[in-house]
Amino acid sequence: MLSSRQQKILDTIIGQYIARARPVPSQSIIVDRTLGVSSATIRNEMAHLEGEGYIIRPHTSAGSIPTDKGYRHYVESIGEIELPQAEQEQLNQLFRRVEGELNEWLNLAASLLAGMVHNTAVVSVPESSACQFKHLELVSVQESTVLLVLVLNGARVKQQVVTLDQVITQGELTVVANKLNMLYSGSTSQEVMSRDETLGPIEQKITELVLRAMEAEDEHENAEPYLDGLHFLFSQPEFVSNQQLALSLMELIEGRSLLRNIVPPEFTSKKVQVIIGRENRAEPIHEYSVVLSRYGSPLHAAGTIGVIGPTRMPYARAIATVSFLGSVLSRLVGGLYDRPSRKDAGHYHHDRN
Repeated sequence: MLSSRQQKILDTIIGQYIARARPVPSQSIIVDRTLGVSSATIRNEMAHLEGEGYIIRPHTSAGSIPTDKGYRHYVESIGEIELPQAEQEQLNQLFRRVEGELNEWLNLAASLLAGMVHNTAVVSVPESSACQFKHLELVSVQESTVLLVLVLNGARVKQQVVTLDQVITQGELTVVANKLNMLYSGSTSQEVMSRDETLGPIEQKITELVLRAMEAEDEHENAEPYLDGLHFLFSQPEFVSNQQLALSLMELIEGRSLLRNIVPPEFTSKKVQVIIGRENRAEPIHEYSVVLSRYGSPLHAAGTIGVIGPTRMPYARAIATVSFLGSVLSRLVGGLYDRPSRKDAGHYHHDRN
């Protein structure tokens, strides 16, 4: 347990090291008049911090730099922190200007996060265990040509032009659509497949097309995350002087395994989690810190938003920004899943004609 003075000295060392990326000499702490103690006391306290493993000196004559343990103590002492209200409102306005499309929101979130913390932002596409059938529309285009409009959970709309083996009227198509809506509403592809129902030839063909679209959507759930801000990361002193650090991260990105390596197993909390240096499971990111939060809804679809950077990261800023943008994405994604499916399908139908 650190005394309040030791905590303040540690905070000062971490603050200076984050800002300057250079070992912090004792003289730099001594000139901080807010401590109100002698230079000898400060040196003694720094020696205590070093002895307890909160800071190290890379060379005998060099200043001090924080260790993973020092950063961990610092992060735990930050407590609840939020972005300034004016900044929150500005970010909300930016999201309100974007079309109501999931990919636009995720792209904007990654761009804003990277720019605000000057490190690499990663935002995963929200995943659900399996997509669900919400509503089906069948629209007559020509005598035997039909536009199939399938609405899935999350207001995702899939369309396909289908050529049938016989002429069919709009009235007959509506009857087919109504029957399949009653049978399949709320079902996953596995549940649709397992239903033992007597279907006519057209109903069977439409069901097969619906199943194919749902299975393709389930496979699409494993989409690559949105990444932004690699240039911020690689321009920092740690990476300029040590190219291997950058290469280790690029190998994870190119191997499409970044998320798998930075997100802990069973990570489900919307509370921000900070993983520092060697706390990371994967060896290639032992020199990095990660700030993560989940967003969305476990009942419908959830994703991860986070920052990856050197252990010399502006943690307070990163924690506040990840927390706020995660809450924004939760609200937006939740809105997608709360939309009435019939309204969405009707709106889409109206736009097409």
